[in-house]
Amino acid sequence: MKLQDYIDEIKLELTGGLLELEIPDTTIARIVNMALREVQRYIDIPKLITVPYAKCIDLTDFKHDSIVKVYRTTGYSSSENGDTLMNDPMYQQQWMVFSNGGSMYNLDNYLMNFMSYSTLMQMRNTLSTDLSFREDKQAKKLYINSSYDIPKMITIEYIPIYDSVEEVEDDYWTDIIKRLSLALTKVTLGRIRSHVKQSNALWTLDGDQLLQEGNQELTDLRTTLKDNMPFIYPTD
Repeated sequence: MKLQDYIDEIKLELTGGLLELEIPDTTIARIVNMALREVQRYIDIPKLITVPYAKCIDLTDFKHDSIVKVYRTTGYSSSENGDTLMNDPMYQQQWMVFSNGGSMYNLDNYLMNFMSYSTLMQMRNTLSTDLSFREDKQAKKLYINSSYDIPKMITIEYIPIYDSVEEVEDDYWTDIIKRLSLALTKVTLGRIRSHVKQSNALWTLDGDQLLQEGNQELTDLRTTLKDNMPFIYPTD
Protein backbone atom coordinates (compact mmCIF):
# COMPACT_ATOMS: atom_id res chain seq x y z
CA MET A 1 0.00 0.00 0.00
CA LYS A 2 1.09 3.54 -0.70
CA LEU A 3 1.30 5.99 2.17
CA GLN A 4 -1.59 7.96 0.70
CA ASP A 5 -3.73 4.80 0.68
CA TYR A 6 -3.25 4.49 4.46
CA ILE A 7 -4.21 8.16 4.90
CA ASP A 8 -7.30 7.83 2.71
CA GLU A 9 -8.57 4.71 4.51
CA ILE A 10 -8.07 6.27 7.95
CA LYS A 11 -9.89 9.45 6.91
CA LEU A 12 -12.74 7.43 5.38
CA GLU A 13 -13.28 5.40 8.55
CA LEU A 14 -13.22 8.49 10.77
CA THR A 15 -15.27 10.85 8.61
CA GLY A 16 -17.40 8.67 6.36
CA GLY A 17 -16.26 10.87 3.50
CA LEU A 18 -18.50 13.75 4.67
CA LEU A 19 -16.79 15.38 7.65
CA GLU A 20 -13.50 17.23 7.93
CA LEU A 21 -10.75 16.21 10.30
CA GLU A 22 -8.98 18.67 12.56
CA ILE A 23 -5.58 17.30 11.57
CA PRO A 24 -4.01 17.52 8.08
CA ASP A 25 -2.76 14.63 5.96
CA THR A 26 0.82 15.36 6.98
CA THR A 27 -0.03 14.65 10.62
CA ILE A 28 -1.77 11.40 9.71
CA ALA A 29 1.31 10.42 7.68
CA ARG A 30 3.49 10.98 10.76
CA ILE A 31 1.13 8.76 12.77
CA VAL A 32 1.37 6.00 10.13
CA ASN A 33 5.18 6.18 10.23
CA MET A 34 5.04 6.02 14.03
CA ALA A 35 2.92 2.86 13.75
CA LEU A 36 5.50 1.38 11.37
CA ARG A 37 8.30 1.98 13.87
CA GLU A 38 6.33 0.16 16.56
CA VAL A 39 5.42 -2.78 14.31
CA GLN A 40 8.93 -3.08 12.86
CA ARG A 41 10.23 -5.10 15.82
CA TYR A 42 7.53 -7.76 15.30
CA ILE A 43 7.84 -8.28 11.53
CA ASP A 44 9.62 -11.59 10.95
CA ILE A 45 9.36 -12.00 7.17
CA PRO A 46 12.90 -12.76 5.91
CA LYS A 47 14.54 -11.78 2.65
CA LEU A 48 17.41 -13.41 0.76
CA ILE A 49 20.47 -11.82 -0.79
CA THR A 50 23.36 -13.55 -2.56
CA VAL A 51 26.82 -11.97 -2.26
CA PRO A 52 30.42 -13.05 -2.87
CA TYR A 53 31.72 -15.22 -0.04
CA ALA A 54 34.25 -13.93 2.46
CA LYS A 55 35.17 -15.06 5.96
CA CYS A 56 34.37 -11.53 7.13
CA ILE A 57 31.65 -9.58 5.29
CA ASP A 58 31.30 -5.84 5.83
CA LEU A 59 27.70 -4.90 6.71
CA THR A 60 28.21 -1.14 6.84
CA ASP A 61 25.92 -0.38 3.89
CA PHE A 62 23.64 -3.37 4.46
CA LYS A 63 20.36 -2.32 6.13
CA HIS A 64 18.94 -5.14 8.18
CA ASP A 65 17.49 -5.86 11.59
CA SER A 66 19.08 -9.29 12.08
CA ILE A 67 20.76 -12.16 10.23
CA VAL A 68 18.69 -15.35 10.31
CA LYS A 69 20.79 -17.90 8.44
CA VAL A 70 23.53 -18.37 5.87
CA TYR A 71 23.29 -20.81 2.93
CA ARG A 72 25.57 -22.16 0.25
CA THR A 73 24.39 -21.38 -3.26
CA THR A 74 25.73 -24.79 -4.40
CA GLY A 75 26.13 -28.08 -2.56
CA TYR A 76 29.12 -30.43 -2.71
CA SER A 77 27.20 -32.72 -5.10
CA SER A 78 25.68 -30.13 -7.45
CA SER A 79 26.86 -27.39 -9.76
CA GLU A 80 25.88 -23.72 -9.81
CA ASN A 81 23.00 -24.35 -12.23
CA GLY A 82 21.62 -27.20 -10.10
CA ASP A 83 23.02 -30.11 -12.16
CA THR A 84 24.64 -33.07 -10.42
CA LEU A 85 28.42 -33.06 -10.58
CA MET A 86 30.26 -35.83 -12.41
CA ASN A 87 32.22 -36.72 -9.27
CA ASP A 88 29.10 -37.57 -7.26
CA PRO A 89 29.26 -41.36 -6.58
CA MET A 90 25.51 -41.80 -6.97
CA TYR A 91 25.57 -39.93 -10.29
CA GLN A 92 28.35 -42.17 -11.60
CA GLN A 93 26.68 -45.36 -10.36
CA GLN A 94 23.42 -44.81 -12.24
CA TRP A 95 25.35 -45.14 -15.48
CA MET A 96 27.25 -48.24 -14.32
CA VAL A 97 24.11 -50.09 -13.24
CA PHE A 98 22.43 -49.66 -16.61
CA SER A 99 25.55 -50.20 -18.69
CA ASN A 100 26.67 -53.58 -20.08
CA GLY A 101 29.46 -53.82 -17.54
CA GLY A 102 27.27 -52.90 -14.58
CA SER A 103 26.88 -55.28 -11.66
CA MET A 104 25.58 -55.34 -8.09
CA TYR A 105 29.20 -55.44 -6.93
CA ASN A 106 29.79 -52.04 -8.47
CA LEU A 107 26.57 -50.74 -6.94
CA ASP A 108 27.52 -51.93 -3.45
CA ASN A 109 31.04 -50.58 -3.85
CA TYR A 110 29.88 -47.13 -4.83
CA LEU A 111 27.21 -47.07 -2.15
CA MET A 112 29.90 -47.75 0.44
CA ASN A 113 32.02 -44.97 -1.05
CA PHE A 114 29.10 -42.59 -0.88
CA MET A 115 28.38 -43.54 2.73
CA SER A 116 32.03 -43.01 3.64
CA TYR A 117 31.99 -39.64 1.89
CA SER A 118 28.83 -38.59 3.78
CA THR A 119 30.34 -39.73 7.07
CA LEU A 120 33.45 -37.67 6.38
CA MET A 121 31.28 -34.61 5.76
CA GLN A 122 29.49 -35.19 9.09
CA MET A 123 32.82 -35.50 10.93
CA ARG A 124 34.07 -32.26 9.42
CA ASN A 125 30.85 -30.51 10.33
CA THR A 126 31.14 -31.83 13.90
CA LEU A 127 34.69 -30.58 14.34
CA SER A 128 34.00 -27.27 12.59
CA THR A 129 30.36 -26.43 11.93
CA ASP A 130 29.89 -25.44 8.33
CA LEU A 131 28.34 -22.01 7.78
CA SER A 132 28.23 -21.17 11.46
CA PHE A 133 28.19 -17.38 11.69
CA ARG A 134 28.45 -14.54 14.15
CA GLU A 135 27.30 -10.98 13.61
CA ASP A 136 29.15 -8.11 15.26
CA LYS A 137 26.49 -5.40 15.54
CA GLN A 138 28.87 -2.74 16.78
CA ALA A 139 31.55 -3.25 14.14
CA LYS A 140 28.97 -4.13 11.45
CA LYS A 141 30.75 -7.35 10.48
CA LEU A 142 29.48 -10.84 9.65
CA TYR A 143 31.90 -13.73 10.27
CA ILE A 144 31.18 -17.01 8.43
CA ASN A 145 32.91 -20.37 8.91
CA SER A 146 33.48 -22.81 6.04
CA SER A 147 34.38 -26.34 7.13
CA TYR A 148 35.30 -28.06 3.87
CA ASP A 149 35.58 -25.76 0.88
CA ILE A 150 35.30 -22.07 0.09
CA PRO A 151 32.24 -21.19 -2.03
CA LYS A 152 32.26 -18.42 -4.59
CA MET A 153 28.88 -17.03 -3.50
CA ILE A 154 26.87 -17.15 -0.28
CA THR A 155 23.18 -16.50 0.38
CA ILE A 156 22.21 -14.55 3.49
CA GLU A 157 18.71 -14.76 4.98
CA TYR A 158 17.91 -11.63 6.98
CA ILE A 159 15.11 -9.55 8.50
CA PRO A 160 15.02 -6.17 6.72
CA ILE A 161 14.55 -2.70 8.15
CA TYR A 162 11.64 -0.85 6.58
CA ASP A 163 12.12 2.86 6.01
CA SER A 164 8.61 3.34 4.63
CA VAL A 165 5.25 1.61 4.92
CA GLU A 166 5.31 1.27 1.14
CA GLU A 167 8.11 -1.30 1.49
CA VAL A 168 5.85 -3.61 3.52
CA GLU A 169 4.09 -5.85 1.01
CA ASP A 170 2.66 -8.59 3.22
CA ASP A 171 -1.14 -8.35 3.61
CA TYR A 172 -1.10 -9.30 7.30
CA TRP A 173 1.38 -6.60 8.29
CA THR A 174 -0.19 -3.90 6.12
CA ASP A 175 -3.46 -4.60 7.92
CA ILE A 176 -1.74 -4.43 11.33
CA ILE A 177 -0.07 -1.11 10.44
CA LYS A 178 -3.37 0.35 9.21
CA ARG A 179 -5.29 -0.75 12.33
CA LEU A 180 -2.57 0.56 14.64
CA SER A 181 -2.46 3.86 12.72
CA LEU A 182 -6.25 4.17 12.99
CA ALA A 183 -6.14 3.56 16.74
CA LEU A 184 -3.35 6.13 17.21
CA THR A 185 -5.29 8.65 15.11
CA LYS A 186 -8.38 8.09 17.27
CA VAL A 187 -6.34 8.78 20.41
CA THR A 188 -4.91 11.95 18.83
CA LEU A 189 -8.34 13.23 17.79
CA GLY A 190 -9.81 12.24 21.15
CA ARG A 191 -7.28 14.34 23.01
CA ILE A 192 -7.89 17.30 20.71
CA ARG A 193 -11.68 17.16 20.96
CA SER A 194 -11.76 16.61 24.73
CA HIS A 195 -9.12 19.23 25.56
CA VAL A 196 -11.73 21.95 26.20
CA LYS A 197 -15.41 21.42 27.04
CA GLN A 198 -18.34 23.83 27.22
CA SER A 199 -20.81 23.08 29.98
CA ASN A 200 -23.67 25.08 28.39
CA ALA A 201 -23.21 23.85 24.80
CA LEU A 202 -26.18 22.40 22.91
CA TRP A 203 -23.95 19.70 21.44
CA THR A 204 -20.72 17.97 22.44
CA LEU A 205 -17.87 16.42 20.51
CA ASP A 206 -17.07 12.71 20.64
CA GLY A 207 -13.58 13.23 22.06
CA ASP A 208 -14.05 11.00 25.11
CA GLN A 209 -15.55 8.22 23.01
CA LEU A 210 -12.73 8.37 20.44
CA LEU A 211 -10.12 8.39 23.20
CA GLN A 212 -11.64 5.34 24.83
CA GLU A 213 -11.99 3.45 21.54
CA GLY A 214 -8.45 4.26 20.47
CA ASN A 215 -6.87 3.21 23.77
CA GLN A 216 -8.83 -0.05 23.81
CA GLU A 217 -7.83 -0.85 20.23
CA LEU A 218 -4.19 -0.08 21.03
CA THR A 219 -4.26 -2.38 24.05
CA ASP A 220 -5.82 -5.23 22.06
CA LEU A 221 -3.41 -4.87 19.15
CA ARG A 222 -0.30 -4.64 21.33
CA THR A 223 -1.41 -7.68 23.35
CA THR A 224 -1.94 -9.66 20.14
CA LEU A 225 1.48 -8.67 18.81
CA LYS A 226 3.27 -9.61 22.03
CA ASP A 227 1.42 -12.93 22.38
CA ASN A 228 2.32 -13.91 18.81
CA MET A 229 5.88 -12.60 18.87
CA PRO A 230 8.21 -15.31 17.50
CA PHE A 231 11.32 -14.00 19.28
CA ILE A 232 12.49 -14.97 22.75
CA TYR A 233 14.41 -12.53 24.92
CA PRO A 234 16.30 -13.79 28.01
CA THR A 235 15.34 -12.25 31.34
CA ASP A 236 18.64 -12.88 33.12
